Amino acid sequence: MGNTFCLFCGCVQQSNIGVVERWGRFYKLAEPGFHFFNPIAGECLAGLLSTRVSSLDVRVETKTKDNVFVQLLCSIQYRVVNENADDAFYELQNPKEQIQAYVFDVVRAHVPRMNLDELFEQKGEVAKAVLEELGKVMGEYGYSIEQILMVDIIPDKAVRLAMNEINAAQRLQLASVYKGEAEKVLLVKKAEAEAEAKFLGGVGVARQRQAITDGLRENILNFSHKVEGTSAKEVMDLIMITQYFDTIKDLGNSSKNTTVFIPHGPGHVRDISDQIRNGLMEASSAQVNIE
Repeated sequence: MGNTFCLFCGCVQQSNIGVVERWGRFYKLAEPGFHFFNPIAGECLAGLLSTRVSSLDVRVETKTKDNVFVQLLCSIQYRVVNENADDAFYELQNPKEQIQAYVFDVVRAHVPRMNLDELFEQKGEVAKAVLEELGKVMGEYGYSIEQILMVDIIPDKAVRLAMNEINAAQRLQLASVYKGEAEKVLLVKKAEAEAEAKFLGGVGVARQRQAITDGLRENILNFSHKVEGTSAKEVMDLIMITQYFDTIKDLGNSSKNTTVFIPHGPGHVRDISDQIRNGLMEASSAQVNIE
């Protein structure tokens, strides 16, 4: 339901304030409620002003310090001050245009001092400067600036694409660094594992040879004690010949080998026996030197 008036009375709705004139001059302000007017004394209701908070969106195009054209979308929230409603009614014919002009002036004075990155980081400072300047000016005309919001900063399309490409390149570079570090860790761990495996393999071979040597030593001693008149060399030759035939048997039973040429004869057997014995003696001597 709107405000209702007649010649002698009127009703001012809530969130509004009336301006009463007498003989064409400002007389008083009419608060919300029912009012009587005396037309004989020249009183009349000249107009109404809303005291609600109004919002005005202003789009400002300007240039930053690094020569990038941007558009700033500002949202200005303002209202009429009840006590100074007469100034708002009589002083300004179009308050929206006045507010817009001051926003243009302040924004275009501050933004050219900043780079594009600084503008995104300090948009609150720009809004604060606009609020201070606009609040002082519009306060003289009966308006209160409640709040100013920098809703959006829109650079040129080509600039936005370039910024996205820079960000994507930086992220790809960082991903490459992490990928390289991961590959480095894998290579180091693989090398450590191979080194550990070779070390353990060497220990196993050394223990195996030591066990073989100890076993041969025990066999020779047992055989010499049980069979009188046999020397250690004869026992060693017998053991080597037995191992030689066992090796030939294992090679023949292996499914992976098709044809194996091995020199065989009494002389070859003696040569092989001497070679095996000399090899075991050298290995045993080396083991003693190490210990």
